[in-house]
Amino acid sequence: MNMALWAAQVLLALMFIPAGVMKTFQPDKVRSTMPWAKDASKGLVVFIGLSELLGGLGLILPWATDLAPVLTPIAALGIAVIMLFAAIFHARRAEYGSIGMNVIMLAIAIFVAIGRF
Repeated sequence: MNMALWAAQVLLALMFIPAGVMKTFQPDKVRSTMPWAKDASKGLVVFIGLSELLGGLGLILPWATDLAPVLTPIAALGIAVIMLFAAIFHARRAEYGSIGMNVIMLAIAIFVAIGRF
């Protein structure tokens, strides 16, 4: 079970850390390439990016270093909340193609949260 949880954590981290870095440090580029970001403020894009970046780091670092490992399942819950809100956001915008990936990442994040608590 530990290996499956690590695989899930690394998978999520590999998805969220680069996306978070891009949204945090290059919000104008994101706003020009992602349809949803064109309608969002720069501040919202940066906030989402920072949340994704910190969540991705929180999935790996606390458990790997054994420093406050309780932060890993909390980070997984945070990622799950982000994905839930993302799915709702995309549904309201009729961007149904994005919802499937949101639901998959939501399920993986819940798996990590339950497994690590």
